[in-house]
Amino acid sequence: MNTYGDNGNIITIVKRCQWRGIDVKISNVSIGQPLSASDFDFFFFGGGQDKTQIIVGKDLIQKAKKLIAAINNKAVLLSICGGYQLLQNYFKTKEGEIINGISLFDAYTAGSKERMIQDLLIEIDPELQNEIKNVYPAIEQSNCLTNLIGFENHSGKTYLGKNSKALGRVIKGAGNNNEDHTEGAVYKNAFGCYLHGSLLPKNSHFADYLISKALERRYGPIKLKPLDDSLEWKAHNWMVDRVRNQG
Repeated sequence: MNTYGDNGNIITIVKRCQWRGIDVKISNVSIGQPLSASDFDFFFFGGGQDKTQIIVGKDLIQKAKKLIAAINNKAVLLSICGGYQLLQNYFKTKEGEIINGISLFDAYTAGSKERMIQDLLIEIDPELQNEIKNVYPAIEQSNCLTNLIGFENHSGKTYLGKNSKALGRVIKGAGNNNEDHTEGAVYKNAFGCYLHGSLLPKNSHFADYLISKALERRYGPIKLKPLDDSLEWKAHNWMVDRVRNQG
């Protein structure tokens, strides 16, 4: 699934690896195709409409065991919006139809009449902030590593269970449900959120964190080569300032 340019996240991961001389192989796994989860260090799951989620959700159930095993074996996963919802316990549409998820995240989503569409700014969970700061090689940008900026467009409201940890706290926007100020979910190296935009081009610190965790799974602890992220940080800071100055 690829809504609102979510595949830009894949482009970002590939380019940031290539700029460092790191080889990347991309494989698209579609409906009906087997998943050799042990072959992958990084999974990406984009957003989609309800109709698409029903189709993809049924197929995902068949791949769930291998995918969850890979995550439990330190693989990295980034999921956005519809992809995030299908990795939860279930998604209940506005019409009352239940789309079963694979329970990677202890959470569920309920469709609502409220359309949450706006820029979304969050403060990253403090523990995760520290992990990112230890990995991201551009030390001079350390004052910018505490938040993520993106764009949300969803009517589903997500509620985290007792065994789920949020990706961060909402500063501006709706986040998971526009009620409890949480956004996203984290399980091991798997991350779900509503941050379209695409997320990673404007948040190079998070992109490098995901890359480092994927490499670490195969090669052990690594130190990434610093990149010139001046343009990326201009985009990030411009969007953060714009959101903070909104009424």
